[in-house]
Parts: sequence; C-alpha cells; structure tokens
Amino acid sequence: MTRLKTRIAELIDAVGPIPVSEYMALCLFDPEDGYYTTREPFGAAGDFVTAPEISQMFGELVAIWLYEAWRATGRPLPVTIAEIGPGRGTLMKDMLRTFSRLDATLTAGASFAMIETSPRLTGIQRQALAGTSVTIDWHETIDTLPRTPLLIVGNELFDAVPIRQFVRAGADWRERMIGLDDAGGLRFFAGAASVDPTLLPDDAEEAPQGSIVEIAPARTALMATISERISSRGGAGLFPDYGHLRPGIGDTLQALRRHDHEDVLANPGEADLTAHVDFAALAAIVRAHGLDAYLATQGEFLVRMGLLERAGRLGANADEAAREKIAGEVERLAGPQAMGELFKVLAILPAGIAVPPFLPAD
Repeated sequence: MTRLKTRIAELIDAVGPIPVSEYMALCLFDPEDGYYTTREPFGAAGDFVTAPEISQMFGELVAIWLYEAWRATGRPLPVTIAEIGPGRGTLMKDMLRTFSRLDATLTAGASFAMIETSPRLTGIQRQALAGTSVTIDWHETIDTLPRTPLLIVGNELFDAVPIRQFVRAGADWRERMIGLDDAGGLRFFAGAASVDPTLLPDDAEEAPQGSIVEIAPARTALMATISERISSRGGAGLFPDYGHLRPGIGDTLQALRRHDHEDVLANPGEADLTAHVDFAALAAIVRAHGLDAYLATQGEFLVRMGLLERAGRLGANADEAAREKIAGEVERLAGPQAMGELFKVLAILPAGIAVPPFLPAD
C-alpha cells in the first residue's frame, strides 16, 4: 500500500467517504505524496509520453499557429506568450526556437511565462530552458501574468484537472464516492449528493442503471479564467488534449503507470489519473465570454498546419533510419489509430478573427 493510500484510508475513516474529485486532487497534487509533486512522469522512463516529447514538429507547428494568431490580432506588443501545465519544458523550448526564426520582433517584444504549480517540475523546466536567449518567468496562476495581450498554450492540461462523477441509481444520479470496504480497502459507491439535471447529457434519461456521467466544474472554472483574460486583454489560446467533441455517458477516469493502465484505486500517488475532456463544455465557456471557439482533431490540425511538409523537409537530407523515425513520429502524432483521432484541439480567438487551419464561425 502506498503512503498516500494509507493516508486517504485514514482520512475516509475519520471524516467519511470522499468524492472522486477530491480523491483525484489528492492523488495528483498532494504536497507530500502527489503524483505531480513527487516525480517526473514524462517520457520513455516515466509513465506516459506527450506530443512534444514525440517530435519537435509538434512544438514548431503550435508556435506557427500562435504566431499567426498574433499577426491576425494586430501584432500587439508587448505581448505575453505563456504555457500552462508545461511538463518538462520541451514544448516551450521548441516554440522559442521557432519564434526566433519566424520574427525577431516578436521574440524581442514578448514576455515569456510558464504557469506551473509543482516545484519539482519547475526545477526541471528551468534546467531545460536554461540555455535559451530570452527571459522566462514562472507563475503559479494566470492571475500574476503581465497585463498584456496573452498567447497561451496548454497541452494535455485539462485531462488532469479533477472531475466529479455521478452514477445512475434508480431514477436519480448520485455522486460517485470513494469509501472503505470491510477489509479497509478503497472502493467506489453511490453517495447521497445528486446533480442538477440540466448538467446531464441529452441521452441521460435512457441510460441504464450503473451508468456514469462526468462533470468538471474545476475545468470550466479554469477555462473561464483563461477566457476572461483573453476577452479583456486580447490574445489567443490553443489547447490540445484527449477527449470527446460531444458530451456523453461513460466512465473515462483512468490510471496510467509505466505506460500501461491499472486500477484507479490501486496505487494513489504513483499513477497518473486522467479523464477525457468534454470539449463541447469548454467551448461553451469560451463563447459565453464573447470569444470564438474552434475544434478539430489533433490529426486534422497538425496536417493542415503542414506536418507532412515539415516532416519531408526534416527527412530530405537524412538517412533511411532517420526518415523512418520521422515517419513514425508523424503517425503517432496524427494517425487515426494513435493520437490523431483521440486527441482534439480547442482554439480560442477574439470574435471574428480567423486563423488557419480553422474556418470562421458561422
């Protein structure tokens, strides 16, 4: 039993069952034993690999999109370019290299920021970005960023923000809780709290007993903060993540450890906990702030941004082994059986501003 699992069991024994959202927050962000506060989870030696770690092409194309958004919004200076939830710093490193090649004026006039709550990951990011030619500031929240237009990217950000789950029990939907079984182990059960019916998917009434719906107020609150900032100060945002374009029924909470799935309750603090992102809900928050929201699969976004052409240039003077490696990276990033379909991209822009590859809102 992990140390955090023992502590969670003691907490439940003392105060009673806890909701999934609290369990998820403890597993990921507990100051002493949380997953993101005690380890480096990224890469082949960690528990999962993110798109920036797969290929430099991902960061390059994200930077090009942000640059085009900056141009489309009037090339404001000063401007803040920020990454929220920046992992090991790989994405920002690739973006900085790309920005410097695209436009020295932007690089010279922008403030660069990393929004990170984990001291451990902050140290890793500082080391990764130590050789860059720009000054980078670290922040724990968006609130402390400079009061300028904001270009912000968050790759696989929202999947790690805690969710609430509700289970169909009779005619009601009851909040899914975590309590203790007779042996003192962790188990799921339906609690007493219910959910506002207006928050349920359209097909909830037909859902069978035991079905689960997921609601993410913490995610919508974070997106509201980002949208409010862009609405009031200007800018744009890009958020690749895995999830679905339409709300639905189903349990997507999962634990990932050593590149494989395991029981969500098995090893608190030692496995990554995530849940699929409801992109429709996030887009609704964006539009409620008077901004335009655009959605695409990651495969569509990257291919339309020039992924294949960039791969061709990288492989033009490479040997066959290197070209095969690049082709494999393209497939992992954009292939329908890899990240291309499961991962989606949400783009945020001021109303009426269109940036390829997204079409203007009707």
